[in-house]
Amino acid sequence: MKKLAIIAVLAALVAAYFIFDLGQYFTIEGVKTQVAAFQEANAVLVIAGFFAIYVIVTAASFPGAAVLTLAAGALFGVIEGTIIVSFASTIGATLAFLSSRYVLRDSIEARFGDRLKAINAGLEKDGAFYLFSLRLIPAVPFFVVNLVMGLTRIRTLTYVWVTQVGTLLGTLVYVNAGTQLAQIESASDIASPAIIGSFVLLSLVPWVAKGIIGFLKARKVYAGFTKPKKFDRNLVVIGAGSAGLVSAYIAAQVKAKVTLVEAHEMGGDCLNTGCVPSKALIKSAKVAATMRHADKYGLTPVEPEVPFRAVIARVLDTIKTIEPHDSVERYTGLGVDVVKGYAKIIDPWTVEIALNEGGTQRLTTRSIIIASGAEPVVPPIPGIETSGYLTSETMWQAFAAMDAAPPRVVVLGGGPIGCEIAQSLARLGSDVTQIEMADAVLGREDADVSGLARELLEADGVKVLTGHKAVRIENRTLIAEAGGAEVAVPYDALVVAIGRKARLTGFGLEDIGVDTGRTVTIDEFLATKFPNIFAAGDVAGPYQFTHTASHQAWYASVNALFGTFRKFKADYRVIPAVTFLDPEVARVGLNEREAAEQGIAVQVTRYELDDLDRAIAESETRGFVKVLTPAGGKDTVLGATIVGAHAGELLAEYVLAMKHGIGLNKILGTIHSYPTMAEANKFAAGNWKRANKPEGLLVWVERYHAWMRG
Repeated sequence: MKKLAIIAVLAALVAAYFIFDLGQYFTIEGVKTQVAAFQEANAVLVIAGFFAIYVIVTAASFPGAAVLTLAAGALFGVIEGTIIVSFASTIGATLAFLSSRYVLRDSIEARFGDRLKAINAGLEKDGAFYLFSLRLIPAVPFFVVNLVMGLTRIRTLTYVWVTQVGTLLGTLVYVNAGTQLAQIESASDIASPAIIGSFVLLSLVPWVAKGIIGFLKARKVYAGFTKPKKFDRNLVVIGAGSAGLVSAYIAAQVKAKVTLVEAHEMGGDCLNTGCVPSKALIKSAKVAATMRHADKYGLTPVEPEVPFRAVIARVLDTIKTIEPHDSVERYTGLGVDVVKGYAKIIDPWTVEIALNEGGTQRLTTRSIIIASGAEPVVPPIPGIETSGYLTSETMWQAFAAMDAAPPRVVVLGGGPIGCEIAQSLARLGSDVTQIEMADAVLGREDADVSGLARELLEADGVKVLTGHKAVRIENRTLIAEAGGAEVAVPYDALVVAIGRKARLTGFGLEDIGVDTGRTVTIDEFLATKFPNIFAAGDVAGPYQFTHTASHQAWYASVNALFGTFRKFKADYRVIPAVTFLDPEVARVGLNEREAAEQGIAVQVTRYELDDLDRAIAESETRGFVKVLTPAGGKDTVLGATIVGAHAGELLAEYVLAMKHGIGLNKILGTIHSYPTMAEANKFAAGNWKRANKPEGLLVWVERYHAWMRG
């Protein structure tokens, strides 16, 4: 109701402006006529009336504020006129700002919420700079700034004082010109190209000031360190995982002299202990499960013999096959200086390497990228140190020595890694118990997704104990507690998979004062408090995905090498994630749980895979496609969750759509090959279209067709 009242008042003001032809009073000639009449009137009444009129004009975004400013100079002189206009314009601008915020912001945020997040984050940090710059440029309409800023999250107090200060100089110029009103024929007599150019240059002042402040901060940060006059390298990269490899590759391609330091195996965790071996194990486990359920395909089911040592040998062979992609030889051939050893940062421009073959090497470098990755978290459970526990890093070599899958396995953790390991080992013959402290596995997903994931695990024989907290380990038995009661779970192999933490120690970060928390503390450009030291990948957060590490590496390397000219803020708007259960769980953007937590109104569209021809033909009908769009019928994709065979591949279409602003209408209008799983995306878009069809228009279309039939 209040919104309607504000709209009604503004509409009445606009109507009055045109009905009573008030615009005639806001011209140069009109003001000259009025000034002569007002100069004989009561001074206090003139000031009060002028002040009120100026507030109304700016609040209602009427044209004529510039002419009124001239009138202030003619009526009151430079000092009084500047004071009156300065405060009246700020009050009017604030009223326009608040009206825009109250009437329009909620609807704008509901429609463009994700896109506005980055803008609001920037305004929260640098809002005063942005607004001050805009206020100094006459070419940017005053009323546009008022209305647009009302749609953002900039603080009202900040808006008021910056507007007051930022408009002061322009007000002074116009008021002063108004004292010579008789010689002015048009606004161009004041706002000449030279004056406008001067204001544009002046608008750069806050940014120059910001640069100076940044320089002084950097100088303070580097106090106590001596910068070399010459450098051995343009860039030193610490760690040869996904982030490090991509960073070094980019540097070499732009002809920078770069050294990549790695103490262990090239390729990092993903190649050697994570993504690659786990997916190889998952495939072998899926084949075993397919053999057991061959009757789904009209074949005779059989219980597979699982030579576990051979299965793990295949996993290790897969790593060896991929190793050349990330090898020392390949990167040396690309122009990267690869050094095997342990790197330690001595000062912001010096890295000392303890070489694996003995000795040390010191390199000076203009920039450093920390890409040291992450390692498994091991909880401080009593008895765990003597429990013989395994992690995603140590289990492969342990499994390689086994002739059969461990009979009893406890998997501690219900996240993606824990679920993948639990399902795979169960399919290969282990009796698996999965223990999760939270109420659901895959707890970040929607309830229907986590519920289906649990069903899938249990269908393969995994005993899933959610809401159970591991309290101690004794005699190769894990004791878990739930609801005050203890449960004893004996094991032959205990796999700890509760998460990963950034590798922060041993690289000299604490010695030179690089700030750290759960990860290295970085800004939006991936720089630490030292502007020439960057971090990327798991050590930087906020995501622990190989593809995110590669994505960050571009920003880190480009900012490290070319940041003197321009820096790029890391873009995390569209980050896909896949859990490689069978069937897979894939997601990008919002899900229903997150939308509810953030107060974002969404429309949910589902398409069940049991209706898809290709899924039926392959007996892969478990799962669905779920797409979130803004409430109200707009086809913008806010998020998508897919559960099903090849969900990770199917998700790519939605990642592309979200990255480049492609809506469901265009997905629906795109030809998808038949029969493919990808058709599920098109059919989901079709379900959205049917739910948002224009019922009113279709009534008239039906009448048209009836008329055409006679």
